[in-house]
Amino acid sequence: MAHGSAGAGPAARRGARRPAAAAPMRGYDIGSPRVVIPRAARPQERVSISMSIITEASVLEALRTVQEPELGGDLVTRNMIRDLVINGTKVAFTVELTTPACPLKDQIEADIRRAMLPLGVEELGVAWGATVRRSQPRSAEQLVPGVKNVIAVASGKGGVGKSTVSVNLAVALAKAGATVGLLDADITGPNIPMMLGIDGQPTASENNKIIPLERHGVKAISIQFFVPEGQPIVWRGPLIGGAVSQFLRDVEWGELDYLVVDLPPGTSDAQLTLAQAVPISGTVLVTTPQEVALSDVAKALSMLRRLNVPIIGLVENMSAFICPHCGEATEIFGRGGGERFAEANGIDFLGKVPIDVTVRQGGDAGVPAVAQREPGPAAVALEAVAGLVAASMSVRAASSQAPVLTIS
Repeated sequence: MAHGSAGAGPAARRGARRPAAAAPMRGYDIGSPRVVIPRAARPQERVSISMSIITEASVLEALRTVQEPELGGDLVTRNMIRDLVINGTKVAFTVELTTPACPLKDQIEADIRRAMLPLGVEELGVAWGATVRRSQPRSAEQLVPGVKNVIAVASGKGGVGKSTVSVNLAVALAKAGATVGLLDADITGPNIPMMLGIDGQPTASENNKIIPLERHGVKAISIQFFVPEGQPIVWRGPLIGGAVSQFLRDVEWGELDYLVVDLPPGTSDAQLTLAQAVPISGTVLVTTPQEVALSDVAKALSMLRRLNVPIIGLVENMSAFICPHCGEATEIFGRGGGERFAEANGIDFLGKVPIDVTVRQGGDAGVPAVAQREPGPAAVALEAVAGLVAASMSVRAASSQAPVLTIS
């Protein structure tokens, strides 16, 4: 007696539906006796990733590919890397610049970060320091004690904004972290105290030197501090030269990275005294675009070259009026005169500074444009000028040949 399928014959078994063949598993090689198991189907295994260890030597080797864009040479060879700390994939160090007002700081940092990528650095901390170098004087007796660089600002003509450039240059350098002094050598027309917002009278130090007054991070001295308000200073040339000499020798400037000197207009005793008394690191010329100003700045340039005073470059002030409402620029004094003059005379063009109402307001209120909370277009231009001046000083100080000042 048959029970179920157990007694089914071969024909019955042949006629039964076969189960559908299972689809091949993804990753199997059906046409080959070798079976390739997909990654996900493999037994769990430990994956060991070999990572190179970040060392001081590897970091410094990578930094040797980063060039100092102004002075040339790499950061390591120039001994600009300080306080290197490595903790696993975290790296931190300080870059010691030649001026805190370096205009190419962002470029240097970008190059550093690119150099660190191949090492596997996951967290990079770059701090900034600065050691301003001293421009080598012709002789020790000329050196103003403690002052590394003397920057004169000249125009050859009044009314072109020379004092405005001087004040904002000094304050911008101080904002960047430099120690800065400002000497008002315009003895018969001193405006620096008002533009800095300084009021008072200097006192004497223990060694009987004049202690300058300070505002916006800038130490300042001016004849205006010693005369009653509104009293004119009617002095002959020798007295003017003597006052400039006293401010250089008898003021307790302390340690300064930069001493900015606001020269009077013209080509007279103050300029001669300064050139003879101290090694001028460089001079910034200021002009407006119109021909009458360019004619006078040409005389100033000729005088400075005759005295072998280094020229940093030319600033074109009042290049255009920027409307505070619509932002449109109106070139009141002409177009491009300063840039053409610089090119024709083989000197650097440091930039254009537009007419900006905030400059006038700040000058009257004692808050320079670069120190205002909401800087206008002129302040932006003046800060750029300060960066270029600082860069020029770094290059000059790094040069093996020091400038020599002689009267001929």
